[in-house]
Amino acid sequence: MNMNTTDHINTSNSNPWKLLAPCCVLAAGCLWGIIGLFSNTLRDMGLDPVQITELRSLIAAAGLLIIILCKDCSLFRIHLRDLWMFLGTGIASIAFFNICYFLCITLSTLSIACTLLYTGPCFVMILSCIIFREKFTPKKAVALVLAVGGCTFITGLVSGGAGGVSISWQAILSGLGSGLGYGLYSIFGRIAVKKYSELTVTFYTFVIASLSLLPFCHIGKIAAVASASGFAVLHSLLLGLVSTLAPFLLYTTGLSHMETGKAAVLTFSEPVMATIISITVFGEVFTRNHAIGMIAIVTSIVLLNINFTRRQNH
Repeated sequence: MNMNTTDHINTSNSNPWKLLAPCCVLAAGCLWGIIGLFSNTLRDMGLDPVQITELRSLIAAAGLLIIILCKDCSLFRIHLRDLWMFLGTGIASIAFFNICYFLCITLSTLSIACTLLYTGPCFVMILSCIIFREKFTPKKAVALVLAVGGCTFITGLVSGGAGGVSISWQAILSGLGSGLGYGLYSIFGRIAVKKYSELTVTFYTFVIASLSLLPFCHIGKIAAVASASGFAVLHSLLLGLVSTLAPFLLYTTGLSHMETGKAAVLTFSEPVMATIISITVFGEVFTRNHAIGMIAIVTSIVLLNINFTRRQNH
């Protein structure tokens, strides 16, 4: 199979996906960014982070099951020789990055874990150059530096927001592992959407992720908490459908129509949205570092799409 992404991307100026693809990825990042609205409630009700990940994976898989049953059952068909693609998106990405991320939080702080998680686009750009032969341009390099730098400002790590704790090598390795796993979805997903529908890719991703996380969860406790009240059921559904299923479908769709490295950097809209939610909903103080971080991330997103904007204006 030729992994050159230019085979799949129509460079014609009339191609509507030149606008729709980045919009899908930006929307996905925003929906991921509001996950705290729902996960914090379930955490307060007694679920740990891995159980929350299992819950969102199960609900997303169930939602996709219903959609595919109603739309076209042939979307369930995959070749066994292609199973490795879904093991990649489900285990190497979703399950692996969540376990590493939560381990890093335990070994350090949330700020450190969040910053290391967003090394994901670095891994994506490097792997995309090797696997898909994408060009690593100066513009991409500047955008990546701006995005990662902006994330460090938003998390507070740049100003000692991590509480001045020393970072162990175990924390660093687990944090970098979460970034690698986070980025691997773009790599395996890019390969999978060349052969299968976005619905098929996302469905098997969450089926395999939920099965791989099952040994680490108390499924009875998850069911009890998620169904304890109408409020719990609502937040569980919103978590699984609005902040999991919808953004993964949007991201996978956008990914099939644009360069992998560019898509990865556009997901930095997630920490921007998460910061807005933290300030407006949870009462976090808006600081100068928040403003600097958000401006840097938005600038990186605009920079990546500046050529497209100029073409559209002509």
